[in-house]
Amino acid sequence: MSGTGDLLDLDITGVAHGGVFVARHEGRVVFVPDTIPGERVRVRLTDTAKSSFWRAETLEVLDASPHRQLHVWRQADVDVPPEQRPGGADFGHISLEHQRRLKLEVLLDALHRFGGVSDATASIESALPILGESTDALAGDPVAEETFDGTAWRTRVSLHVDADGNIGQYAARSHRVVPLEDLPLATAEVEQAALELRGGEPGRLDLVQPADGRVRVLPRPERRPDAGGRRGSGRRGRRAPEAETVIERVDGREFRVDAGGFWQVHRLAAHSLTRTVTEALQSLRADGPIRQSGGLWIDPEASHLDLYGGVGLFAATLGTLGGPSTRVTSVESDPRATDHAGENLVDWVGARAETGRVDRWLARLEAEASAIERERLSRGVVLLDPPRSGAGREVVEHITALAPATVVYVACDPVALARDIATFRAGGYDLARVDALDLFPNSHHVEAVAVLTRG
Repeated sequence: MSGTGDLLDLDITGVAHGGVFVARHEGRVVFVPDTIPGERVRVRLTDTAKSSFWRAETLEVLDASPHRQLHVWRQADVDVPPEQRPGGADFGHISLEHQRRLKLEVLLDALHRFGGVSDATASIESALPILGESTDALAGDPVAEETFDGTAWRTRVSLHVDADGNIGQYAARSHRVVPLEDLPLATAEVEQAALELRGGEPGRLDLVQPADGRVRVLPRPERRPDAGGRRGSGRRGRRAPEAETVIERVDGREFRVDAGGFWQVHRLAAHSLTRTVTEALQSLRADGPIRQSGGLWIDPEASHLDLYGGVGLFAATLGTLGGPSTRVTSVESDPRATDHAGENLVDWVGARAETGRVDRWLARLEAEASAIERERLSRGVVLLDPPRSGAGREVVEHITALAPATVVYVACDPVALARDIATFRAGGYDLARVDALDLFPNSHHVEAVAVLTRG
């Protein structure tokens, strides 16, 4: 009987959600990182506590896949001891084209197993859009697409500082800081700023590069117990510094956002997502009765919602599709982001930004909406961009009770998306379209935009 620390030679048979791969030993599933389906590897068991599956770490590749490449982050390659490999680039040893095939496989499997969508293959693009080195690549520039290797795209990076002053990423699946030698997924400016950092208080350092190109370094020191034993800031009596407001640009439009607030980490992600949402709604309505005169693609007199709206990126997308009088409400729990959303949406006379938890806000709307408001919602679009954990059953059921004509779901976790799609389908909605986007090259993460229509 094998146990933690034992060595095994295993054949990798598939990919699983979460950046790990699947092998089997004596009928039991073993999850293994840093490998590729079709390979035979030597592993060391790291967790044998559960009867249903074990976990292991890869020590050596015995029979390599043709899709294996030298890791884009040399510190994370398989010939480095597992405890010294930084996390964050868990697909960096796989050719970019094959990474995308694996991500698509994970997404389709999740839609089938957790979403109950048996025909997802017909409603998803066969390949993930390629994000190149410039906006020329988004227009189809073959040179930029050919030369892009999935590096130099992160404009936002979180690093960790340990008690000894080491700065770096955590080793995969641990809280052990691996000192940085380079940072290939970051832009050149962010990488240079990261490598120039020295020491600091234990905690986190966020590096942010907005549209002006200048990198900000935002310390996030660990919270320490105060004299009464409670968790505090360690700086009692001192006010937190006021957040800096920076500008991000998408398709010629400026968005105000706190330097430390949420914004997409890939420098072309916001552009790619708004483009994908726009094209999805246009394709859905191109031949239907909802298309308005004057080139408008959503009904400006209907009521539209942007849930988990942040600083209003997708509310602006809906406003652009509906024209200057579009009725769109952005709902966000962070009051600073809501303040910025109000400023970012001034071009639309029907737009407003409200602060609130999405579940409570929807519950109140469901209870208090007038007959006129419900009729407007029934012709509208609800767009939601929830956190990685998904929207959850309660939020989805509130949405289906309001019965909007169309739901657009922007997701960064395929399993959470699939579970919520199952709830939407139970509430009378059909999955009309799914687009997958590779916004996190050389990692296992994949973004998806799903469109659901009321059946």
